[in-house]
Amino acid sequence: MRISVIGCGYLGAVHATCMARLGHEVVGIDVDEQKIEGLRNGRPPFYEPELEQLLNDGAVTDNLTFTTDMALASGSDVHFVCVGTPQKQGENAADITHVDAAVAALLPFLAAGDLVVGKSTVPVGTAGRLCALIALQQPEAHVVWNPEFLREGHAVADTIHPDRFVYGVKDGSEDHPAVAILDEVYAAPLASGTPRLVTDHATAELVKSAANSFLATKISFINAMAEVCEAVGADVTQLADAIGMDDRIGRKFLNAGIGFGGGCLPKDIRAFMARAGELGADQALTFLREVDAINMRRRTRVVELARDLCNGSLLGKRVTVLGAAFKPESDDVRDSPALSIAAQLQLQGAVVTVTDPKALANAARRFPELHYEPDTSAAVERADALLLLTEWQEYRELDPYALVESVSSPRVLDGRNVLDAAKWRAAGWAYRGLGRP
Repeated sequence: MRISVIGCGYLGAVHATCMARLGHEVVGIDVDEQKIEGLRNGRPPFYEPELEQLLNDGAVTDNLTFTTDMALASGSDVHFVCVGTPQKQGENAADITHVDAAVAALLPFLAAGDLVVGKSTVPVGTAGRLCALIALQQPEAHVVWNPEFLREGHAVADTIHPDRFVYGVKDGSEDHPAVAILDEVYAAPLASGTPRLVTDHATAELVKSAANSFLATKISFINAMAEVCEAVGADVTQLADAIGMDDRIGRKFLNAGIGFGGGCLPKDIRAFMARAGELGADQALTFLREVDAINMRRRTRVVELARDLCNGSLLGKRVTVLGAAFKPESDDVRDSPALSIAAQLQLQGAVVTVTDPKALANAARRFPELHYEPDTSAAVERADALLLLTEWQEYRELDPYALVESVSSPRVLDGRNVLDAAKWRAAGWAYRGLGRP
């Protein structure tokens, strides 16, 4: 099929590349000339495992072009809208100006029977509004909301082998003509057993917000339990193991740590609350305020624990922060709790060095006042304390016996509870986890 993908940021670049990998003829469109030029030359504007290799795969490049010219969307059967919906400046609500601009630019090139497929995370009601707008220009085009469920670090696999598809169509019917067309787009993953669900527009729009809110709630719940465990000397990891054996609860996303960040969960739950307020249903989501508050409180708690680990004062202490990205296998530092903690440590007088395998360039643009060191061995040299804040595999595998010779004081704060506490203590380290005795 001929497909256009409008917006070539994180979501769009991955989606365009993977659709070409599935055999479709794809054109990726974006207003950013520098981004497009990089993609044309096989250089994605962000780090995502497998993407660069796939982008340079001959089987993909034969089917994939990138352009800034929206006119090249003409002739495509399906148009995926993959632009960003960031948080509005000074508000909790989502900024959907990019979605509106993308659809407005596409309108002159729509033909009868075309599908406009929204993948961006938008406030409920957006699809219905766009449906009415498009009908004025091309009444025989169809609007579908097809939310994405990508995990950064696993985005290629999540696109080619997703755990489900949701199609939101105007009447919510399996018989809607758009359903058969999208089934053709996703023929390969559907043939391999990926389930799909057809809903109305509003339900499909709510799916992503509801899913992210539930995941955020699980994370904040176990972090709240970590606070209680610290108060009574219990172990939150064992607590999570025990309650996670209940299949109604499950063990995933029950890992206490420094909290969630990135470009999705924080802004999506805030936008969800804001939209609920606009709809008069704000009381239904008041619990998300506490979910957000618990999450932000984790950052302050880590700074407090780091101060305790350094005998009550951070002034002049050399602190090495292991990890800048909000999660491993990503260079994304948007709302990164690790970077936020590093900045707070420096404000309290610590001499902070930040290291990360992929995210230092992005981190330096966001917090230029911090010191960055790409080499882990150099970063830990003469440190008074190490803080593991992003659980990259290379940090999980650090040898505490070898490392103890490099630092000034063997102190480590395990912000992700991924290190073997007994092993580090046996090597002479003062070890501190979150919610662990």
